[in-house]
Amino acid sequence: MSTIKSSFLVATILMLLLLDFTVDAQSSADVVFPLKRYGNIVPGTDITKALANAWKDACTSNRSSAIVIPGGIYKVKEGIFKGPCNSPIDFQLGGTLQAPKSLQGDNWITFEHIDRLTLSGEGVFDGQGKAAWKKNDCHKHINCAQLPISLRFNFITNSIVKRITSLDSKNFHINVLGCNNLTFHNVNITAPENSPNTDGIHIGRSNRIAITMSKIATGDDCISLGDGSKQINITNVTCGPGHGISIGSLGRYTNEEPVEGVIVNNCTIINTTNGVRIKTWPASAASGTATNMQFLDIIMVNVSNPILIDQEYCPWNQCNRKIPSKIKISKVSFKNIRGSCATPVAIKLICSRHLPCDEVKVGDIDLTYNGINGPITSQCTNVRPIISGKQNPKICSSPYVVP
Repeated sequence: MSTIKSSFLVATILMLLLLDFTVDAQSSADVVFPLKRYGNIVPGTDITKALANAWKDACTSNRSSAIVIPGGIYKVKEGIFKGPCNSPIDFQLGGTLQAPKSLQGDNWITFEHIDRLTLSGEGVFDGQGKAAWKKNDCHKHINCAQLPISLRFNFITNSIVKRITSLDSKNFHINVLGCNNLTFHNVNITAPENSPNTDGIHIGRSNRIAITMSKIATGDDCISLGDGSKQINITNVTCGPGHGISIGSLGRYTNEEPVEGVIVNNCTIINTTNGVRIKTWPASAASGTATNMQFLDIIMVNVSNPILIDQEYCPWNQCNRKIPSKIKISKVSFKNIRGSCATPVAIKLICSRHLPCDEVKVGDIDLTYNGINGPITSQCTNVRPIISGKQNPKICSSPYVVP
């Protein structure tokens, strides 16, 4: 790793430690707004209105404040918590918030336009998604019905989310949009392997986002990065089941912003469809770029596609694979990746024939396959990787490169 990249990683870790310390210091807020102040708050009741009133008071307070939700299970129809607010707010969840089983639309709980937010506690956001999953027909219809995302963070700055659990979301568990300097630490995300479109954390058009010391088990990507994701740090995350850690998909829409500065480090990926993946659509709506992405020190356990660049990503055949992707991928590093794969093709680097991948580095790979479908191998298309260290399997044993 270069000196500049090493300095960036060290600085990021120090920033996270400082931020976590600062937020913990703020948890003893100047003003506390216990939810029981806003009505007869007992387990089993609907606290939608009480939460809205508590947020209004906390947001307008000129002193740091805390909203405290006690233990127990409570119902919330919808929660929209907007800023800007006058002072830091600590949203402390001690119990479980339950979404309506029949909830539709784009969102359930939304935090937006807030600076210095802390969302903490040992509580649970229960999306009650089981009844909704069977209504997901996106594999058949490109314009499928929208199911709500459990937690939205829109335009949040200098904030942290820690120790909370997201359970059985109907759609994405967590969606991050337009945020800057936001950390997810020790977050637990859980849904069954067969729950469709339940990405753990999806990030788009955001800068300086960190995900650390977290466990994500779901039915889609554990973490997915959309366009405009910049300076993203994913460290000490355990992923699985699910579809792995993905950059993309990219290129489906016009006016997409570049992806750059992604580090996935010291993670463990277990029983997933993919390990670490970059995916772009063929027949891209517009050109774009994804650059400076590092996947380092990762353990794979029974992963079907441990290392994957897929520029022919076309789920449910809703696109034309014959038209090459116009997303340019460059400066990618896969280093010290080891463990086991569930298929014989452990590495696939399938790049665009229109814009072949540049500066793809693959080093110190040690993957094993114990199945009966042949020896472990790799596949490369439209890429000449820079190879170093151990090669198991041999990199680009079946190469095809555009001249």
